[in-house]
Amino acid sequence: MCWSVPGKIIDIKENEATVEISGIRKRIRLDLIREPSLGDYVLVHAGYALQKVSEESANFTIDFFKGKNNDQVS
Repeated sequence: MCWSVPGKIIDIKENEATVEISGIRKRIRLDLIREPSLGDYVLVHAGYALQKVSEESANFTIDFFKGKNNDQVS
C-alpha cells in the first residue's frame, strides 16, 4: 500500500509547484492534474500531485496522521 499526503500549492512555475505539507515546503510535478491553481490542495506521492482534494478532506487527513481523528475512522 502507498500513502499520499495532502499539500497546499503555494507557488507554480510551468509544470512544477511548491506545496506546503505540515509546514514543510516541497517541489512537486503537476503532470497528472488539470488546471492547478494557487491555494489548491493536492494529494502528493513520489514527487507528483495525484489529484486535487477539498480543504476539508486535506485537513481531515492531516489531523488523522497526527492522531486527532482516529476515533472517527472505522
